[in-house]
Amino acid sequence: MVDISILMGSESDRAIANRVTSVLENSNYSFEVEVISAHRDPEKLEEYIKESDSKVFVAIAGLSAALPGVIASKTKKPVIGVPVNAKLGGLDALLSIAQMPPGVPVASVGIDNGANAAHMAIRILDLCKVSQ
Repeated sequence: MVDISILMGSESDRAIANRVTSVLENSNYSFEVEVISAHRDPEKLEEYIKESDSKVFVAIAGLSAALPGVIASKTKKPVIGVPVNAKLGGLDALLSIAQMPPGVPVASVGIDNGANAAHMAIRILDLCKVSQ
């Protein structure tokens, strides 16, 4: 069982994923990192989400930043979006992640701030431990 799934749309987002994993390596939570594009591999992404036993998803995305929203549309589990500075200083990705429609929430951290995404995932999971 994996506690946190870290998904990125392309290998070019690896540096941001490394910021997430560097924080999580010092936690008691398990994680895995996958590259699955919401645009190029929608079936693979849907299957991954459906089969995943992760409790929290961290989705790293630039440009149109569809990945976090697509994940959130297919699960009730928390999704944390990490906008990437690929174009326009990352503002396009930030706005895409933050402006989700009602009923499809995605938490967002700052542009390229994978470390804060990891800290948020840890807080969510710690809160779940307290309520049990």
